[in-house]
This record gives sequence, C-alpha cells and structure tokens, in this order.
Amino acid sequence: MIENINPQPKGNEVMSTENKNGYLLLFRGKEWWNGVSPEELQRMMDRVKDWFDGLAASGKLKAAQPLAREGALVSGKNGRILADGPFAESKEVIGGYVLLDVDSLDEAIVIAQSCPTLEFDTQVEVRPVAEECPMTARARRIMPEDQLAAAAA
Repeated sequence: MIENINPQPKGNEVMSTENKNGYLLLFRGKEWWNGVSPEELQRMMDRVKDWFDGLAASGKLKAAQPLAREGALVSGKNGRILADGPFAESKEVIGGYVLLDVDSLDEAIVIAQSCPTLEFDTQVEVRPVAEECPMTARARRIMPEDQLAAAAA
C-alpha cells in the first residue's frame, strides 16, 4: 500500500492553495481487518494496493497517509485536551486520507465509490479543498490592507 505520499512545503509555506482541483477523501470505519481471515485480508490488501497504484498511475493521487489511532482531541478557548486517543468511545475512526487532483466533485465521488474497503462498511467522506481559508477571506473583506499585511508577517 502507498504510505506517506506527501509533498514537502516550500519555504515557510504552511497552507498551500496551489491545488485548485484538490479533493480530500477521509476514510472512516471500524477496524474491520481484525475480523477477517488471513486469506481475505491478503485479498483486500492486494485490491487496495491496486486501487492506489491505479490512482498514482493516472496522476490523480496527490498524497495519502494512514493515521495512527492515538492522538488527542483539543477544544475550547483554552485549548484543553478533552480526550487522549485512541478514541475507544468512538464507534468509527478516521483511518487515513487521500488527496486527489481531479477536475470535479463528481470525479472525486466516483473514485471514492471505487474504494475496495467500502464492502466492509467503511465510509469515504469527500471534501473539496478550499481555495482559501474562510477566516482569511473574511479578514480580507473587513480589514484594511496594511493591517492584513502586518497580520501575515
């Protein structure tokens, strides 16, 4: 399976807006692989590898990584850690992501619908990558240019 396919940011770039055709697939589900036979697991691993290889060969795969089960949930005004991972209280976890470079939401959905793990009740959330952070867009509309430049420095 393809792992850790990530372009490195250039310079001090934190958020990139160069991928105008970006769509993110988020994989949600239970750990179905614990309940299948070794033969079924191997068959599914082969199918998933073929799926990733096809996306890579077509030039549509921009990045992909699995996500570890451990982590933390941070929320609130003080940035408190509300929960340490793994998140056993959750029935589903986000297991990984794929960043696609395709022309439309419909094309991204078709790719998501072809994911082999769907037969194990996983879900693939398809989200367009925004061209701009909504907070930045609002700041541009309501803040003077010199204030924006100072905030960006």
